[in-house]
Amino acid sequence: MKKIILAFSLGVLSASALPVLAQDKNHTAQKNLQATRQYYAKLVNPSSPQLAELTMLMTMMPKGGDIHHHYSGAIYAETYLDWVAQKGYCIYRDSDTNLKQEKFKVETRTAQINEANKSCLKVDAIRKDNAMYRELMSAWSVVDFDNHGHTQLPPDQHFFNTFGYFSSIAKYSTNLGLQILKQQAKNENIQYLETMLRSAPVTENAEFAARLDALTSTSSVADMQQAFAQFADFLAQDSATQKKITDFIKEAEADAAGIDDADFSLRFQTYVSRNSPASKVFSSLYSAFAASQANPLIVGVNIVGAEHALIALRDYQLHMQMFAFLKQRFPTVRLSIHAGELALGIVAPEHLQSHIRDAVQIAGAERIGHGVDIMHEARPDQLLGELKKRNVAVEINLSSNSFILGIPAQAHPVTMYMRHQVPIVISSDDPGVSRNNISHEYMLFASRYQPSYDTLKKTVYNSIRYSFLSQQDKAQQVKLLDQRFLQFEAAAAKLAQAAQVKF
Repeated sequence: MKKIILAFSLGVLSASALPVLAQDKNHTAQKNLQATRQYYAKLVNPSSPQLAELTMLMTMMPKGGDIHHHYSGAIYAETYLDWVAQKGYCIYRDSDTNLKQEKFKVETRTAQINEANKSCLKVDAIRKDNAMYRELMSAWSVVDFDNHGHTQLPPDQHFFNTFGYFSSIAKYSTNLGLQILKQQAKNENIQYLETMLRSAPVTENAEFAARLDALTSTSSVADMQQAFAQFADFLAQDSATQKKITDFIKEAEADAAGIDDADFSLRFQTYVSRNSPASKVFSSLYSAFAASQANPLIVGVNIVGAEHALIALRDYQLHMQMFAFLKQRFPTVRLSIHAGELALGIVAPEHLQSHIRDAVQIAGAERIGHGVDIMHEARPDQLLGELKKRNVAVEINLSSNSFILGIPAQAHPVTMYMRHQVPIVISSDDPGVSRNNISHEYMLFASRYQPSYDTLKKTVYNSIRYSFLSQQDKAQQVKLLDQRFLQFEAAAAKLAQAAQVKF
């Protein structure tokens, strides 16, 4: 009988102790949160910023997801060189138009890779030639671009040129590349990556190409939709097109094999190039929409390329109408669109009037990539209100905006978006080309604009909230992020104590 009473008493004590334990944990978590707030505020104090310690804190901080991310621009040049060596390819040291060779470009044609071709160097030879190695690294990324005087291209041209140099080797092993990016992400406390891996396949047809390529942004919407419908109907029935889409999906599944684990998830956006002929853009967009609707691994569709290039400017509204048309045919597809990656002077003023608005109102974008020229759009105050009302998130890429567009820190509209309650997400864009990482992007965000810790934390959660994951997957990611912030804030509270030591 005594044993029964004792057991009952212990059971009552255990049950009654649970709320106390929960209260203690909550109390400790609140203390750590407050200590982290104070420590962070000290580091970003504009009168005495402590950038080294802030960089450490941003490296430790959970970042949630990186959802504006280009696979080929995320791999560092050193890795691409390793792959060139493994394939036995060579790289040109000089350009020769007659021989169709371009300096710094990878040669993959077997007939051109031989000992007699002295202008095409193997990687070992490049690495032994320090001058050539540094020159190549500067061509394949933005390293050394602005830290010394030298002959150089305009920044935007230099940035976009890099992709042409290493594009042929970028496809070497996408699964291996994704494993590398996964490890880099986990090292930075990122749990979700939504990357733009490859463009959707194109189907060429002379008859439909003639019709679409005759369209312009000033064509009537009725004429556009008629041409779109005819080509889309053909693509839907064309067995070759459908096989390309099926193969594209299978390739994506193979690329992602073995990547997801308990602490990390990967999804893809597919995309089209905005500087191709209209018929190719539409054909590729059709494949992109079809693939995304057919497979949950491909969570969204985008359009990429220099927005200030001639074709991109000429066909901008035409492209947005393509998105609108295909969204009606594939209604569940999610859209993030590069828009407003422009600045006054890079294009004539009339091209700053409506790119963000058209991406939202015509194409139906749920997220905007860059959105830098918002202040120049027609009726920007109304547009800001509409972005807030529609809950459209803007993907902020501080490093690439500074390099490509020359936007000074305080001229960037990120704080304007925040003041007008337009949701923002911090992302890395092309960290391999920019030679940085997402921790650095958060360091720039925190040091330049001094958001409160609560605002910073909300911005991290936005990377999950505005991702294109399913609602169920988002809920799981938020739980994981909650746990990571509890651990981070406990560690930050200890750092805050150490920071009080005088030296």
